[in-house]
Amino acid sequence: TMDKDTESLGRYQKMVAELRAAGIRSEMYLGGAGMKAQLKYADRRGSPVAIIQGGDERAKGEVQIKDLIEGARISAEIADNAEWRAARPAQVTVAESELVAEVRKILAAQAEERARGK
Repeated sequence: TMDKDTESLGRYQKMVAELRAAGIRSEMYLGGAGMKAQLKYADRRGSPVAIIQGGDERAKGEVQIKDLIEGARISAEIADNAEWRAARPAQVTVAESELVAEVRKILAAQAEERARGK
């Protein structure tokens, strides 16, 4: 997922290339829609994770990683905001250099939960 900053297109392509080189299927959203539409697209594609980088994150050399599986699970199970905040985080912010390692960690946690029947 990305904001509409076309100047950073190469940066986003590099992230996708790094994920693919690590054996993680990845694609970059190329439409002009806003964040909500981009996340809906990721959901429709069955994406387990979304990578987000807006201007604030870009300035700090960071990315947000949304665990879409965990986010959907906790939104279905949790009724109030206090419970939501106490649940395993469905979103983390990491340095760009930690992108692949963090995505691997999230995918491993998802696989473990599937194996346990969650």
